[in-house]
Amino acid sequence: MGILTKPAIVRPQYRITQDEMVDVLQRLHPNHPDWSKINRMIRNTQVNERYIVRPIEEIIAHSRFEERSLIYKEEMRRLSVQAVEQALENAELEAFQIDLIIVTSCTGFMMPSMTAYLISDLPFREQTKQLPIAQLGCAAGASAINRAAEYCEAFPGANVLIVSAELCSLCFQPAESAISDFVSAALFGDSVSACVMKGTSGTGFQVESNASYLIKHTENYIAYDIKDTGFHFVLDKQVMYTIETVAPVMREFVEETVQRTPSDIDFFVFHTGGRRILDELVKHLGIAEQRVGLSRESLSECGNLSSVVVFDVLARLFEVGTCSPGDKGLLAAFGPGFTAEMCSGTWVE
Repeated sequence: MGILTKPAIVRPQYRITQDEMVDVLQRLHPNHPDWSKINRMIRNTQVNERYIVRPIEEIIAHSRFEERSLIYKEEMRRLSVQAVEQALENAELEAFQIDLIIVTSCTGFMMPSMTAYLISDLPFREQTKQLPIAQLGCAAGASAINRAAEYCEAFPGANVLIVSAELCSLCFQPAESAISDFVSAALFGDSVSACVMKGTSGTGFQVESNASYLIKHTENYIAYDIKDTGFHFVLDKQVMYTIETVAPVMREFVEETVQRTPSDIDFFVFHTGGRRILDELVKHLGIAEQRVGLSRESLSECGNLSSVVVFDVLARLFEVGTCSPGDKGLLAAFGPGFTAEMCSGTWVE
């Protein structure tokens, strides 16, 4: 069974606080009639600061989509190499020992995939397999973990590298003025993660079971409108009520695979879709508030990092050092579709 080792997280160099972001949005739309409501909703995100790949004044100037794509490619390569080198060190492996590279990203597009650039930029074998995942949004990190676990099960002893790179700030559309656009602008952050799933011994989260679930006819809940200016994020307010539908599926999954109720699980790695998503998970899974503390911490300090989130929260779990061998855990993320990806397993050393 595959073991997720300690992820490496790389932040871009530019930091913006929520107060600064509110000032920017007010400057862009000074006469918006709903500023009182907008300000309240932004504060309710519980995001205090984020990291972005370019200074905010450059982001709001909105260069052409072509120029943003060039920035995406440049920063993807630079930050991903840093993350991969650290992740390999964490796993005590060399690049030539990796059998499959999975890359997740939904905030830009490259052809060939980042997988090809990584194989060229670092000493991976030419025979290394590639699996890019581009359209699962925030659920992609958990999906990559599940596909990596299945690969390790199919090929015992194989090692899989997962790179998640999300540069959400490059999707910011300064002319958009819907309330959901303001909230999105204040919610998402940039980061890159890399994590090795080892097919042999290691310290970390051993993934033993996984599941996927899609709520049919919810394709419009989380989506992109693709226009001349790039990706325009669409978020339907109905997404806030999806956890009530998904939670029973998660509960059944835990009871079948771990032989416990969610409240008896030792640790959780939850995607930070936002404050409301975490509130709903606590409520409908019947777990104590402090059990999602690391996810709330990630949200506050980094914002929603899309597919990177589960690795950011997992890295924090390694840092706090509260897990013991034999502890049972649940990892889950949610994204467009509306899709839920989840896996359960055991902490091993």
